[in-house]
Amino acid sequence: MIHATLHQFKVFEATARHGSFTRAAEELFLTQPTVSMQVKQLTKALGLPLFEQVGKRLYLTDAGHELYATCQDIFEKLDQLEMQVADLKGMKQGRLRLAVITTATYFFPRLLGPFCQKYPGIDVSLVVTNHEQAIQRMSNNQDDLYVMSQPPYHLLDITAEPFLDNPLVVMAPKTHDLVHKRNIPLKRLAEEPFIMRESGSGTREAIQELFAKQGIEVRVRLELGSNEAIKQAIAGGLGLSVLSCHTLTPEGNSSDLTILDVEGFPIKRQWYVVHLSGKKLSVVASTFLEYLQAEAEILAQGILSLQKKLLTPT
Repeated sequence: MIHATLHQFKVFEATARHGSFTRAAEELFLTQPTVSMQVKQLTKALGLPLFEQVGKRLYLTDAGHELYATCQDIFEKLDQLEMQVADLKGMKQGRLRLAVITTATYFFPRLLGPFCQKYPGIDVSLVVTNHEQAIQRMSNNQDDLYVMSQPPYHLLDITAEPFLDNPLVVMAPKTHDLVHKRNIPLKRLAEEPFIMRESGSGTREAIQELFAKQGIEVRVRLELGSNEAIKQAIAGGLGLSVLSCHTLTPEGNSSDLTILDVEGFPIKRQWYVVHLSGKKLSVVASTFLEYLQAEAEILAQGILSLQKKLLTPT
């Protein structure tokens, strides 16, 4: 392996991650034959096959798995070295890789923007994905930090730190008959058509758990995979739904929706910033984590204020 190059390691890592020479070539702006040749030379240097091909998909061999883990370790250490050197020079610069679930996009850019202005030397990569794919990215150690509402303690050895409340509330159009009611019985919701997130959604699981404890079964009229689609369906009078209070923050009081005062609500949940327990956070990631904890307190006050306003009858 003494003759292997860092470039070959980068080509192999991309190929292993995508399971495809073509997709690796697209990412690295290389030709597919160049990628194949680099992997072939690395295979020769190692003396063992790195991939086996089944159909059009490449799968790592045992040797390939070992080399893939080594490549990730090498690149992570190089990133850390770059950031530590910058820190010794009195600068904060380097790369910060973040992945957030979709609902977090209602507030996360407002936290990220000021951070980027404060540290212009930091390059940020932000991936927006669903809960399942975020867990997959974490298991592959593709990012530094992950923002989600349900840390996968049962799947991975992780460290999860809460940083912001994520209250789930019952939403209705402002013209709904229940808008001016107070302490609405939970069983009253069984009389209303409901709009739910898709199966597997953390929000849906929290709702079903609450209703199941009370022996209540709601009538699901629609299942939608997007918060914005659900908000439009509520505004159109298709039913009620339970969503994160954060989904109302862009419109605020100008929204066509409001929050109903229902017993058992809001369901108290939190947003977490998560990373693998064995992962040594870079200088940049640690800096962002500290920033997040401080700035989230200000955002939380705004969310609480909005929730109170929407619950106040007009």
